Amino acid sequence: MAHILTYKQIDRQQWSALVRMSETGTWFQSPEAYDFFASLPELMEPFAYAAEESGELRAVCVGYVTKERSAIKQFFTRRAIIIGGVVMAANYAKEDIILLSNYIRKDLEQKSIYIETRNFNDFSPWKEAFETAGFTYQPHLNFHFDCSDREAMWTGLSETRKRQIHKAQKNGVVIEEAQTEQEVVDWYAILLDLYRRKVKTPLFPLSFFLAFFRQKRGIYLLVKSEGKVIGGIMCPIKEEQCIYEWFVCGMDSSYKSLSPSVMATWAAMEYAHTHQLPRFDIMGAGEPGVPYGVRDFKAEFGGKLVEHGRFIHICKPSLYRLGTCVVKFLKRK
Repeated sequence: MAHILTYKQIDRQQWSALVRMSETGTWFQSPEAYDFFASLPELMEPFAYAAEESGELRAVCVGYVTKERSAIKQFFTRRAIIIGGVVMAANYAKEDIILLSNYIRKDLEQKSIYIETRNFNDFSPWKEAFETAGFTYQPHLNFHFDCSDREAMWTGLSETRKRQIHKAQKNGVVIEEAQTEQEVVDWYAILLDLYRRKVKTPLFPLSFFLAFFRQKRGIYLLVKSEGKVIGGIMCPIKEEQCIYEWFVCGMDSSYKSLSPSVMATWAAMEYAHTHQLPRFDIMGAGEPGVPYGVRDFKAEFGGKLVEHGRFIHICKPSLYRLGTCVVKFLKRK
């Protein structure tokens, strides 16, 4: 039987090795991700738990509890987010998943309205174990793109996407990695406008994105026209395995002929291929059966539609129901 470790007790070398080798490993469960979360104490409270058996690390769970400057807002919005889902060794026992999940739930339920794992890999063999520990499975879609073969990548694009890419390139669009903080500031202004007008869900402040840049936690691929940033994508990277679309945006209305959002997504796919990263993960495509424009947009890049879902434990049902209603109201405005 495994026993549970907290952050300071986890061997970082074993932790990194497990994330690298596990079929459920993601950048978001790595020591580097924890360090990034921990560098932003004004925005989040990080946590890391692990299961160890006979001196061997068998599972790791990394995430954060959101924080707000306003005590009232914090009371009504606090949530524990586990991006990517729990990292597990091969043949990790179901009873140990229950042990780890129960510990996580009990330790976080006083701090959070709900605890949510956002799975990027297939957790179906362990679904029953998570449910036994008090987590409910919720279907959620995602796209995985195979970037190992560029010709296959291009063939998988819709004809519309091919035309948009050709036209943007002909009109002088270039893709560059961000080199200065000012470029990140310019990109963030586009992202913030998108969230205010369309997405209408909370967005991290500029300090979050500058910290990602300063700490070199991944890359910003910027779409530029005549030297001006008109779009781009923020991507953490799991070395030799995957690049993730954490945030993406473009000034599509102002630069229709340049398709900046299309070019940002294609830039990440090309980067993955060039740097031998076999997978591009867009980190979510909405709920099955519910219309979602982002899913329709991404579908035209090809890729495999997967349904790896989410596990959620609601710690405070009344506050959760209130928050759900508020989010729906804001999205209708």
